[in-house]
Formats: sequence, structure tokens, C-alpha cells
Amino acid sequence: MMRKAIIPPMATKKTSPKIEKETKAEIVELTQPAEEYITFKLSHFYSVLVVLAFAVGLLVGYVAWGRGSAIAAAPAAVAAQQPSGPVVEAPQPTQSPYKRYDIPTEGFPSIGPADAPITIVEFSDFQCPFCRRFEQDTYQPLLDAYPGQIRFVYRNLPLTSIHPNAMPAAIASLCANDQDAYWPYHDKLFANENLDEATYIQHATDLGLDVEKFTACLSDGSHDAEIKADMDFSLSLGVQSTPTFFINGLAIVGAQPLENFKQLIDKELAGEIPQ
Repeated sequence: MMRKAIIPPMATKKTSPKIEKETKAEIVELTQPAEEYITFKLSHFYSVLVVLAFAVGLLVGYVAWGRGSAIAAAPAAVAAQQPSGPVVEAPQPTQSPYKRYDIPTEGFPSIGPADAPITIVEFSDFQCPFCRRFEQDTYQPLLDAYPGQIRFVYRNLPLTSIHPNAMPAAIASLCANDQDAYWPYHDKLFANENLDEATYIQHATDLGLDVEKFTACLSDGSHDAEIKADMDFSLSLGVQSTPTFFINGLAIVGAQPLENFKQLIDKELAGEIPQ
């Protein structure tokens, strides 16, 4: 049964036309069935409450346990994407940035004390301009900086593909070594860019060598295998350019400035580099 809203008695006081018009509009609104008005508004209100309650419930549930479940499920999802097979661990970095190589020195031309604390092995090419730069700018100052502390060993790596005179020069140096004149002959080869047979023989003459024996050595092939063994060994180490040096087995590549050599040698003498 519909109920009608009870309208309080209207005041008898006269009102202005504007006020009277607003009052009549209010009366018209209030005279609508009360149940329809209340029911409509409450239904929307309850609907909003239900939606809000549902949203709050989801949020609380996610905070309480939903997030943990999502995180726990993530590794499983990632693992499901991984290929099957054994797990291989990534290589771990070594403790020291330095790597030592075992470089034989016995039987090769050398200068300096046999028991020197520093042994430098150079793989070099007599026609290489960078090797010549090292010999002219760094070699002697380096020996002078550490008197009696360096043994210097020379090993051949003639880059025959780009230096056609490097192999004959290496042979000439070993022919001089046969007459105990390796280092003065070595110095002459690097001091003179002319690398030909006439020059080799002239150097031998200047040093007072047995020229006839020396000249025969240049062409008899007696040192070919020795030089090839040097080349094969250096390539097995991964040496790809000249000059390459090994300071107590620690590699330095190229005609580096004197200070770079000194920095490494000082660390080695101070025992700062692991053996």
C-alpha cells in the first residue's frame, strides 16, 4: 500500500512570487510516492557498498597471501621456459688479473746474469718497425734502469708474409751467434734498415768474424729448424704480433713506453704479483 508523504501546513504568510514558485516546486517533488524514492536510492547505495567491499576484500587478500604466491610462482614459470639438460655453471673470474706463461729460455741468445730476478723474453722480427723502435728507444734504458737485475732473451718470430727479409736476417743473427757475436750483430741489424746479404756480410766483417764461415752459414740451412721452432712455439702461445715480451712469464704486447715496463717490473720485484 502506498504511503503519501505528510506535508506540514503551509504558512499563511504571503510570499513573493519567486519564493512561492520555489515552494510549489518543492511540494511537487515531495508528493512523489515515498517508497519509490527511498527504494531507488537505497538500491544504488547497497550496490556501491557491495562493489567496494569486494574490492577491499581482493586488496586485503593480495596483501596477505596473494603477493607471496605470485612471487613464489615466478621462478616456476621461468624454470618452465628453460631448456632441459644439465646445468652448467658460468666460469668464475680468476683471483688475479695476471697470467704467467712458461717460456723456455735455455739455449737461446741472452744477455745479463743467469740468476737475475727478472727474465725478459722477446719474440721479435728484425724487419719489424715497432721492434726497431723498442730497440732504439727502450731496450738500453730498460737495462740501465735495473743494472744486474735483468736477463734479456731473444727469440725469433719473423713475420714472413709481410717482412720478406726477416727470415734471412734471423738466420744471419744466428750465424753470428755461432761465433759468439750475437748481441753486437743484433744491435747492427736493428740500427740499419738495409737487410740484404751484402749488409749481413759487411756486419760480419766489421765485427771481425770469420766471413767465409759466416757466408756459408747464411745458405746452408743449419738454423732453419731452430727459427721455425721459435715461430711454432710463439704461435702456440697465441702471439700474433711483434714485438711481444714475457717478463717472468707475464706478457706485454707491442713497443710499450719504458714506464709501462718499469711499472710491471717494479710490482714483480716487490712481490705484488702472485706467482
